[in-house]
Amino acid sequence: MKKLSIAIALLTLICACNKKQENTDAKVIGKPEIQVQDGRFTPEVMWALGKMGEKAVSPDGKHIAYTVTYYDMEANKGNAEIYLIPSEGGEADRLTTTSSSEFNLVWKDDETLLFCRDNDIVAMAMKDGRETVVGTVERGLEGFKLAPDGKSVVFITTKPVVRPGHLEKLYAGLDKTTGRINEDLMYRHWDNWVDEYPQIFLADFDGKKVDVDNAVCLIDSTFECPMRPWGGVEQFNYSPDSKKIAYTCRKKTGYDYAHSTNSDIFLYDIEKNTTRNLSEGIMGYDQNPVFSHNGKMIAWESMERDGYESDKLRLMVMDLASGERTDMSTDFDYNFVNISWTDDDKEILGVVYYRGTDQIFACDRATKTFRQISYGYHDVHSFELVNGKLYADQVSMQYPSEIYVYNLSDNKGEGKKVSAINDDVLSQVRMGKVEEHWITTVDGKKMLTWLIYPYNYDSTKTYPALLYCEGGPQSEVGQFWSTRWNFMVMSGAEYFIIAPNRRGTIGFGTEWCEAISGDYGGLCMQDYMRAADFFADSVKQIDKERLGACGASFGGYSVYWLAGHNHDVKGYADGRRFKALLAHNGMFNFEQQYLETEEMWFDNWDLGGPYWDWNNPQIKKSYANSPHLFVDKWNAPICVIHSEFDFRIVASEGMAAYNAAQMRHIPSRYLYFPDETHWVLKPQNSLLWHRNFIDWFDTNLK
Repeated sequence: MKKLSIAIALLTLICACNKKQENTDAKVIGKPEIQVQDGRFTPEVMWALGKMGEKAVSPDGKHIAYTVTYYDMEANKGNAEIYLIPSEGGEADRLTTTSSSEFNLVWKDDETLLFCRDNDIVAMAMKDGRETVVGTVERGLEGFKLAPDGKSVVFITTKPVVRPGHLEKLYAGLDKTTGRINEDLMYRHWDNWVDEYPQIFLADFDGKKVDVDNAVCLIDSTFECPMRPWGGVEQFNYSPDSKKIAYTCRKKTGYDYAHSTNSDIFLYDIEKNTTRNLSEGIMGYDQNPVFSHNGKMIAWESMERDGYESDKLRLMVMDLASGERTDMSTDFDYNFVNISWTDDDKEILGVVYYRGTDQIFACDRATKTFRQISYGYHDVHSFELVNGKLYADQVSMQYPSEIYVYNLSDNKGEGKKVSAINDDVLSQVRMGKVEEHWITTVDGKKMLTWLIYPYNYDSTKTYPALLYCEGGPQSEVGQFWSTRWNFMVMSGAEYFIIAPNRRGTIGFGTEWCEAISGDYGGLCMQDYMRAADFFADSVKQIDKERLGACGASFGGYSVYWLAGHNHDVKGYADGRRFKALLAHNGMFNFEQQYLETEEMWFDNWDLGGPYWDWNNPQIKKSYANSPHLFVDKWNAPICVIHSEFDFRIVASEGMAAYNAAQMRHIPSRYLYFPDETHWVLKPQNSLLWHRNFIDWFDTNLK
């Protein structure tokens, strides 16, 4: 139950597969031809768009290399290729044409681009496109970084989990058994069985060959670096003199790992072969270290409390000589991520989740004051500073990832678009209008709620509306673009969408975020009902008797909870606020969920602990809001979606909810994916998901 925007990066990572496989299908997937009918943005149009994965600006600032993934629906897969454009914008040149995906773009110099393909690190000469394999990692390559002096690389690969001897002997002669024996926790995580773990290796590089055979592992024991499931190359960095490496690691396994978020920043001295813990005593997540240009300081993202994965992400800075640590964001009540330093080290740049959008901010190191650089209805995912310009990967509810440029001196600048990955398709589409509303909650606070209009909006007509329930729960309804929940697809299906930033969302200060923990059935649910009622009553083009609700993860739980509190509602003809519901991978039975999930710290924090601790008033309150306790009140058609490889909220939760609806003779539908995770990522599965979504609500609301 993390930010849904993370699914965007995860999808790119999966498509850019990091394990070498037999390539039995040599077909190169290219950009599809598509004609949009009637300006409607459909799921089919969405999957025809190119998906930008990552970008890298050349050292001289003249060019931007980036990857784009296109998808073949018949083949049910996609693959990424590398493109190059001038940094000021212009025609894009395609640099690769292969049946494998390229990823992890790194400029060696202005004339040479390094990247990963399968298990290889490849060097491409810009003058003629000639490629040379400079290193091969047989176990699989997940990414790498090049030292500033160009003489070494740090790469990510995996090691297999080794069974202890007393269990290994049980497998003697059983090479075909599929049985798993576990004696500890964290044997599976999010969407994978923990059969291997990632670690970082340091290898010499002479400019022509990476000495993989003699690479040195920097992590002791069986600890992860980077941390699963989200971590990548951002979790480690070289010092400017290439003599030290700072990395993120949670030095815990099994039961301890499942109950703690206490990761640390470690500093490895290459010459001395010594390691120092820089964040010792800070009990929450510490991650993503970045050195200042003068090498004297290091900054990272830091959480204060152990077990609270959604604690405020502080900007922590350490003076490496004195060891003094400074929280730069004590007076700044927002998360600060994707850290980088200005060339003079006077400011620290980052992305801030800010009031329903993700913007670039700068922190003045001397005064600890923050200024906003980017502005507008968009989310900045990441950015790179080169020669005073900020090259950002940016999306909104109305467009997928494109590259925008800001100036370091900007004060709430709008940015300049320099890429045009999907302009030819999007120029044929009529996107639904997006409005920002601040509505008053039941306790008198102001809540940002986005209202998205049907693509063919006609003020003389009425339309059905969908309440969108956000996952997380401590995430944000920002200006995201996704192939999972896409507001423009819903708009193209002729719906209004009501998308509240209810209690628990980030970007509105610590108090607003923390109001949800231990109160899943409280103000956050009142926020949803208040938003639905407000727009149903105030927008005459919304037919309040054709209102639905949908959501995933915590949003799926929200739909189940709303289903049990959908009776005797004033102002609705039959006392039902919602006439149709759809829940994806949601929590249904809290007691069941507590014992089936893997990251125990989450339920320990947000629910208060195990359900058997009945002497704890918080436990009684939390578990009393389990949706399965209110099934007797269900009175609206409900569609349940769940996936087998969701180890965060396991498939039995969805099956139980669907079975409950069936046994109560509630009109219901169950869409089950045996090969998907907490997300639906395979193209054909996603298309089925979207077609089912539209059909379900059309059937019950139109």
